[in-house]
Amino acid sequence: MIARRVLGAGLSAALLLMLAACGERQSLNSAQPDVLNFSILATENSTSLDTLWRPVLADMEEEIGIPVKPFYGSNYTALIEALRFGQTDVGWFSNLSGLEAVRRADAEIFARTFDPSGEDGYRSVLIATASSGLTLEDVLKCDRTLDFGIGDAKSTSGTLAPMTYLFGPRAIEPERCFKQVRTANHQANLFAVANGVLDVATNNSTAIRLQGERDVINRANGQPTVTDKINVIWESPKLPEDPIVWRKNLDPAVKEKVRQFFLTYGKGEGPEAERQRALLAAISIGGFLPADASHLLPVREMEATEALITARNSRDPARIAQAQAALDVVTAEREALDARAGEAPIISAPMAPVPTP
Repeated sequence: MIARRVLGAGLSAALLLMLAACGERQSLNSAQPDVLNFSILATENSTSLDTLWRPVLADMEEEIGIPVKPFYGSNYTALIEALRFGQTDVGWFSNLSGLEAVRRADAEIFARTFDPSGEDGYRSVLIATASSGLTLEDVLKCDRTLDFGIGDAKSTSGTLAPMTYLFGPRAIEPERCFKQVRTANHQANLFAVANGVLDVATNNSTAIRLQGERDVINRANGQPTVTDKINVIWESPKLPEDPIVWRKNLDPAVKEKVRQFFLTYGKGEGPEAERQRALLAAISIGGFLPADASHLLPVREMEATEALITARNSRDPARIAQAQAALDVVTAEREALDARAGEAPIISAPMAPVPTP
């Protein structure tokens, strides 16, 4: 378990009690909801997200004929619990939090994003304050002299990927490696490193690209920039794009309206399609493609790889055998899907080398 000091407000006990008190989730035969609550993953502060997402949600509302209300969770657990207790209906999740939503909140994946650049996938990165001159080798010394920022526990690029591909294979536990470990979203970690509050932190290529685009405008207006003050010192293999999920017991007629909205939004030619694509590009989304549970296979493989690394570092033969068997099952499932997909396999990032005792 990684010891973390949370930056910003976490999920309070009051919120959990409120969600639990909301009663049973709607049944499969429930009436059409009066409002569709749409949850959005907390990659940055809710004010910034609302500015970017509000026009897209307004288009969704017009298309499906039901008011659409955004729900911005303070962390991924808040989004999962809100879906679990029927306080939200549909949401944009990270892969790891989406996997947790499927497991714990009776959720289904029906679509996933793709990048406006045309590159399918993104990368977890490690960033350091540019003026410090820190290198990856400096970070991996683990001499407890550096302040480190990690992502939400359910963040794919903020936590799972760096643990699977960077720290785990080297038997590094961040709380024993760094002077201090803090948890925050990508935007907070990016600004903390740029301003020298943290020496190094996890992030992802999408968040940095978005900030770089904002910095072009800031630079032209003589305002402070952020990306000039950081260096990327490590990149993961490519990761799958984010899933869109809904709760299974959402009214079937509403599901179909929502599905059609996502799979047609920003598609086609003409001024309206161009306007929609511009709105999506502002949140670094090129559009949406159909998806199902198989979208999460690469993330399940990463999760199983991290578990095997942890088991091997423990030197417990029984634990190692169990973790290896679990990884073999997921890998076989993913390879079978890749074979069936032919020319269009799902992203399956190469697994990090797993240390042996």
